[in-house]
Amino acid sequence: MTTDVEELARISLDCGYKLHREIGPGLLETVYEVLLAEFLAERGLRVERQKIVPIMFRGKLLDETFRVDLLVEDRLVIELKSTERHAPVHAKQVLTYLRLMSLPLGLLMNFGAPSFKEGVKRLANDYYRPLSR
Repeated sequence: MTTDVEELARISLDCGYKLHREIGPGLLETVYEVLLAEFLAERGLRVERQKIVPIMFRGKLLDETFRVDLLVEDRLVIELKSTERHAPVHAKQVLTYLRLMSLPLGLLMNFGAPSFKEGVKRLANDYYRPLSR
């Protein structure tokens, strides 16, 4: 499926919203990860769970250092949490993944928040949303 990153984000947010509405907050992060991956796959998207993000440091490849919760179509990072509120480190984590993977956009979805809107955050890596055409 060839979909731009904005469309991937829109579909992902829609799936996340429906998931939050159907099962609510308070479950373990891994439950949301499995179910969101299934929702996205049902929409025809290719999703990788726990995708390894290798880094090169001083000439040494560290390939078990970071793992992205969900990578959609090799273009959109989704990091999932199930906490009462976002901590600043959560956004930094997503931005680090985006920089390491040279990707423009990521979503931080916290399913522990009272509402989905309160728990979702869009993060960009030197990326500007295109103007409407």
